[in-house]
This record gives sequence, structure tokens and C-alpha cells, in this order.
Amino acid sequence: MDQTDSPALQSIGLAKAISLSTHAIGGVIVGKSLTEMIASLPARERPIVQSLTFETLRKWCWAHDLIKKYVPKPPPQELDNLLSIAIVLLMNRHHNSKRGYPAHTVVDEAVKACGNSIHTKHAKGLVNAVLRKISQQLSTPPTILADSSAPPDASSGLYLPAWWLNLLKINYPKQFEQICLEQALHPPLSLRINLRKISRSSYLDLLDQAGFAYAAIPPIGGQSIEGALLLQVPMPVTEIPGFMAGLVSVQDAGAQVAGLLLDLQPGDRVLDACAAPGGKTAHLLEIAEIELLSLEIDAKRIGKIAGNLVRLGLNSSAHIIKEADATLSNWWDGKLFDKILLDAPCSASGVVRRHPDIPFLRRKDDIEQLQLKQRAILKSMWRVLKPGGLLLYVTCSLFPAEGEEQAVWFESNQADALRLHSIGQILPAKTHDGFYYALFKKNG
Repeated sequence: MDQTDSPALQSIGLAKAISLSTHAIGGVIVGKSLTEMIASLPARERPIVQSLTFETLRKWCWAHDLIKKYVPKPPPQELDNLLSIAIVLLMNRHHNSKRGYPAHTVVDEAVKACGNSIHTKHAKGLVNAVLRKISQQLSTPPTILADSSAPPDASSGLYLPAWWLNLLKINYPKQFEQICLEQALHPPLSLRINLRKISRSSYLDLLDQAGFAYAAIPPIGGQSIEGALLLQVPMPVTEIPGFMAGLVSVQDAGAQVAGLLLDLQPGDRVLDACAAPGGKTAHLLEIAEIELLSLEIDAKRIGKIAGNLVRLGLNSSAHIIKEADATLSNWWDGKLFDKILLDAPCSASGVVRRHPDIPFLRRKDDIEQLQLKQRAILKSMWRVLKPGGLLLYVTCSLFPAEGEEQAVWFESNQADALRLHSIGQILPAKTHDGFYYALFKKNG
């Protein structure tokens, strides 16, 4: 659904939506999480603010090429953010004239939003003039913009800091342009069928009856994913057949690989470290009758895990959620685990299209700090794993410092660690985000 035509936008108005989004992007610029800021808004405002901010950050470089062209000197940050949002609205209308607001409406509402802030009201004339010039340029081909059918290149519109782009070029010289393109696109709407409740064929029948278009997801790194499915048209989760009844969850197909690689068996004692928001936790419980302990250091995020499990009907006395730091051992009862899923905190460089604020928030020094934290958690988890047990190390990162380098370090520094064949690095593609997987067996 196009959020520019949504009931939420009709309710709050485009000018207010632009103002709220301007404020949200301002928060990103000073280091605040966009996800957290959006979550703090009233429910009716969240969809449109998310839509406008995400789309603007995905096309940040394109918007700023136009700002530089038409604004004589760099505007103050709030004005810069407002212009960026309005320009992206004009871009979207230009590329799909059947959806979105007409150019004159975007210009008028952006000027109104400009007048609503004491920091930008002096620039109403500038905003009006600049947006009208850009609107005219967009309507007169050729423009500087690339449409969705253009060949992939590094100028995807997505902002990536120089150090980040350099790491991609060094590690993926043949793929980095495609990575940039993929991460600037809207993420796919991938489902995970709850096979404990319904078979794949039965759920496909539900989609067919409802007239929903879908596609199978091919194996990822050689791993088939029976429960994975791609919906062709994005929509609110409440409109997905069977979602509220717990028949399906929304989860990237790349993330669904995790539960399958652990080869869960009935009765296994399993630890899910760093568990929030709970997608992988739920998948583990859907796969087999196991005894599961989920650790999460952030008390606010624990509620998301519990909420997911209630919807899916997976609440059980065999599953415990604890607020705990996985680098410590004060949570452990002394009983060893058969399997451990370590979805380690990381740069999240593989899931940028779902969280386009990440490149604005990360700093080069963060990678070294995250690497140290990942190693501390690996050591802690290894101590509570049974001899013969499996530990799956996962990150949603593209940087080898958080992936392959960590796996090599762990195997070389842990005498009883046997590295098993696994998927390794998967790069963002049409059907999934970027992840890293390494599987270890504890000898002894």
C-alpha cells in the first residue's frame, strides 16, 4: 500500500506528516534510532512517518544532488531535511504518476510545513521556488535521476559513509555496486509459515482463496527453507491471511536459515542468546519440541518476544525468557545446552534496506568495539555448551570483521572447537537481506 494514499496520512495531513518526518530525520542526524523515534509517535502517525523517512534516507544522495544544484549555499539542517523529504515525494510522483501526490500539492504542503516551524518559516519563499524548479526539471527529461530499470551502480541514492563504502569495495570488488543497489530498494515482504499450525500447501490455498500473489523463495546458500514465502504486494500485517491467528510471521528469508542450521531434535536444551525481537526464538519453537531459554539484555525488548509467542500460540513452561547479559554467567543455572543460537550484536550492515538510518548512525570505530563484544559473548556461550553440542554464530553484517574473521579467530583460539560446513556470508539479494553464518561443534 502506498502510504501517501493511506488513511493515516489523510487523517493527519501531508504538511504535518512532512513536519514530523523532518523532526525524525533530524534525530537520525544527531545519532538517534529512527525505529525508536517512530515507536514513540501515536499509532496513527507511525505509518506515514516511517514511509516518508525511510524513503528519504534511501534516496538521500539523489535528493542532495538536487539541493546542491538549486540552493546557493548549504541550508540549515532542519531546512535541509524538509527539502529532502519534499524532493523525494516529487521523485516518487515523477516515477509513478498514478500514485502519490501531484507536484503542486507536494510544493504547497511543504511550504505549509516550512511555516509551521520557527526554524524554517523564514524560508517559505526559498522552499517554494526550489521545489517548483525541481518539479519542472523532473517533468522535462532527461533528468539526473536513474529509474528502477537503470543498471546497478554505486550511485543508488543510498547514503553510505566513505569508510563503509570503502570496506564494501575492498571485500566485494565485483559485487559492491549490486549491494548498494539492493540496499536502496524496498525490502521484500517475506513470510515464515508456522508449520506447527498449518502445512505449506494449506497456507498457499488460503492465499489463493484471498487472491494474494506470492512466490517461492529459492534455497539460500544451498539451504532450502520450507516455510519461507514472498508476498508480491506489500501490505499491513493485519491484512495478511492468518497473521493474527498465528499461522505466519513476517521474517526475512535469510534470517529463517538460522533455526534450520541447528538441526534441532525433540528434547534438546537450547539457548537463544540476544533473542529480541523474537523472530528466531519463535522459529526455534515452531521447528521442534525443545526446552528453550531466551536471553535479552534490554528489558524493553523482552515484551516483543513474549508478544510474538502469544500470537503464535507458542507459550510453554518449557520456554523461559531472562533479562541477562550474555557476556556474563550470573544467569546460568549450571546445566549445559545441546544447541546455542548466538545472533550477535553487530553493525547491521546487511539489513540497511529495512533500517536505512543505520549508515547515518554507525561510525568506523564501532566495528572494533562490536568485534570485541562478539568475542566476549562467543567465549561466554562456549562455556555453557555440552561436549558434542552445536553453536551457531550469526550476524546481519556484511563486514568480514564481524563474520569470517570472527569465525577464523574463534576456531584458532578454541582448541575444542570444530568448525562445520555452513553457509558463511550471504549478500543482500532480491529475496533476502545480508547475513553471516558459522557453525561450530564442541569436541570432548
